[in-house]
Amino acid sequence: MSAEPSAELGSDLFGPVRLGPITLRNRVIKAATYENAARRGEVTDRLVDFHVRHARGGVGMTTVAYCAVAPEGRTDGHQIVWRDEARSGLIRLTEAVHAEGAAISAQIGHSGPVGDPRATKMKALSPTPYFNPQAFTRTKQASRQDLARIVAQHGAAATMAVETGFDAVEVHIGHNYLASSFLSPKLNKRTDEYGGSLENRARVARDCLRAVRDAVGDRIAIIAKMNMTDGVPGGLWLDESLQVATWIEQDGSVDALEMTEGSSLLNPMYLFRGEAPIAEFAKAVGEPVGTAVRLVGKRFLREYPYEDLYLLENARQVRAAVRLPMILLGGVTSAQGVRTAVEHGFEFVAMGRALLREPDLVARMVAGSEGRSLCIHCNRCMATIYGGTRCVLVAPADG
Repeated sequence: MSAEPSAELGSDLFGPVRLGPITLRNRVIKAATYENAARRGEVTDRLVDFHVRHARGGVGMTTVAYCAVAPEGRTDGHQIVWRDEARSGLIRLTEAVHAEGAAISAQIGHSGPVGDPRATKMKALSPTPYFNPQAFTRTKQASRQDLARIVAQHGAAATMAVETGFDAVEVHIGHNYLASSFLSPKLNKRTDEYGGSLENRARVARDCLRAVRDAVGDRIAIIAKMNMTDGVPGGLWLDESLQVATWIEQDGSVDALEMTEGSSLLNPMYLFRGEAPIAEFAKAVGEPVGTAVRLVGKRFLREYPYEDLYLLENARQVRAAVRLPMILLGGVTSAQGVRTAVEHGFEFVAMGRALLREPDLVARMVAGSEGRSLCIHCNRCMATIYGGTRCVLVAPADG
């Protein structure tokens, strides 16, 4: 893969870019950052306002996070599940974003062992039984019947995404959610056709992606968000993820890859980098859990140094292995960061925390600003997921 932008991308850094069957007005995608703005599984004004704010701020596409394919696949009891009750609200959401000139993607998936049975009132599923210290409960091993159902539910979710006006779906196969947990040798100890070899461990992820492609064809764009590394000893590592990315390309099931890292279950800060907001998490979760967070939080929220474009080096290895369009995630904070991504062969970039801090950052970059985001990567926004995700350094937005 050449380090130079392809001719199809054009010379305009923020001009229109093709993603599968759709064209985005620019290459900047608002990354999935769980909003905690749905209620009882349905869209609210607050969720609409959140994404309209980012659409109005200039992104090419905004990503709704996270929409579960099954009730037990939620990480929070209020999360949207793809069901008829959510249909009218989802249409209202997509129409509002389109009115601002942006496209909209739905992040779909199954939380697997990351799920919280205290919130869902259902057992969390995993490749093999696992004690989740965050939820203080043991997961249930997913049966072959469970997996067949979940694969089919991915296809049904993507179909409903088309019907409700989404331009893309981002299939979540990272962060040790269900498909990612099957990829992880640390979490997957099975001896059947879903365990052991990498080909077997990749079966769930590939089956889910193929089910989505079979369901929607080329009516919308399909993105896979996939781990390069789990960031834990014994987990998925880059050498294996390169092979999985190659298989996914050969399957023809996606239009783009967004590479990520870390484990929501075992090592979440490996994705975020920067400061670990232990005090803020302790306050947000309340007592008695807050005391435990203050005492042992550093064992779970391990800190890693932040630097701009911190996933670039690993993602470049995937870029060299596949010809699929790729989305660079991780520390994109300026027009120069976008330029560097394009120079290394990435067609798109995904921005999260920087846009929480400044929703209009992309519009300013399009207008010629070379300034860096004001985000300081304190990560205190992480603890706001319990009450509605936002940057704590700015006043809450109206609505």
